[in-house]
Amino acid sequence: MPRTPVPRAPGAFRRDQLAIAALFCFLGFQYATWVSRLPALKDRFGLDETRLGLLLMVCGAGAAVSFPLVARLMRQLGSRRLALWSALALAAVLPALSAAGSYPLALLVVFVDGVAVGCLNVAMNAQGAALEARYGRAAMARLHATFSAGSLAAALLASGMNVVTHTVSAHFAAAAALLLLLLAAARPRLSADEQTPGSGQEGATGRAEASEERAAKGAAKAVRRFAGASGAALWLGCAMVFGTVTEGAMNDWSALYLTAETGASGQLAPLGIAVVSVMMVLARLLGDGWRSRLGDARVVHVGSVVAGTGLALALAAGGTWPALVGFACVGLGMATVTPCLYVAAAAEGPRALALVAALGTTGLLAGPALIGFVAGRTDLTVGMAVVAASALLVSVSARRVTWRRPGEAAPTGADEGDGGNKGGVGAETGTGTGAGPVEA
Repeated sequence: MPRTPVPRAPGAFRRDQLAIAALFCFLGFQYATWVSRLPALKDRFGLDETRLGLLLMVCGAGAAVSFPLVARLMRQLGSRRLALWSALALAAVLPALSAAGSYPLALLVVFVDGVAVGCLNVAMNAQGAALEARYGRAAMARLHATFSAGSLAAALLASGMNVVTHTVSAHFAAAAALLLLLLAAARPRLSADEQTPGSGQEGATGRAEASEERAAKGAAKAVRRFAGASGAALWLGCAMVFGTVTEGAMNDWSALYLTAETGASGQLAPLGIAVVSVMMVLARLLGDGWRSRLGDARVVHVGSVVAGTGLALALAAGGTWPALVGFACVGLGMATVTPCLYVAAAAEGPRALALVAALGTTGLLAGPALIGFVAGRTDLTVGMAVVAASALLVSVSARRVTWRRPGEAAPTGADEGDGGNKGGVGAETGTGTGAGPVEA
């Protein structure tokens, strides 16, 4: 049954939301900062495209292999301390990368960056899910919008710093200082209590202890008992993989599709990713309202169908402008999918959240490479058709999940490592009725 949120002081929700939003902004800003200087890093180390691609892949690999570490650290530290420590590590990565004197050392630094990204990704989404549970209000979509805003801010800073100086070390030092200020602003309002509060302190403490025991079991068995993950967690992981394949492929291949397949000019080609990004930010700003009115299940189903169908029709029509419309459909439809999946994974427990986050990273890694493999043997239109199919498979996977409202208790046995949530997949999963409206 849904729990009644504990009354809070007026304005407390907004202050807590802003603190967690600072973490999302932090991650988007940090990643976009060093990625924006890839041309300079390429020149410094004399890299070709293959070795530059390896640098990016090593970062993603660090995030992917962080899954067992995240599960253990979530149990031992909690999401608040894990978020703070991983954020400090990410701030330190920037000056370390600027000081790296060789390519192998740079590979080591970006691997550490990937591990820290994986830790912060799980911790900040756990904070966001706890915020929704604590107040009974939708918030995750707007939190994810601040990640995109952080990336945009980093791009603007990089452009401005290039006007002043071409020195990577000065740019990264300024960015690290801004990151520390952002973290200092977030720290006081981050929640140390990751469990949904009940009607009294004693009840909340009992639930927290029970959940801590479940998390300990799940973390200890996370690697050797992967097959024992709950059905809901595995289906959520599948949906996350397909969703991140779609997002990652659009980021990497939209501009090339416009130039290679539609004959777009060099001036029009960047509009591909711009259209996707703008629609994604706008949709995420509005997404919590959609979640409140429609429920997470419908938002995920409708959004993924809009993305997949819109892109497929654009590919069938051909041409630059239909492609841009199709890309806009992807940005609009996929914007709120990832936030909803993180909320659902957090409801299954820390282990499920870490698993889904790791699979999401795998999708981001595998997606662009998969599209490139398909395009190399056919053409990029067929490759982009795979992206459209991936978006539609999000809806197929999500229909196997029973969606709960924020604050609703997980079924007994969820996230326990010996079979998990047997109720995560059931009769209601095909209807999408598991998530009713969330009262704001």
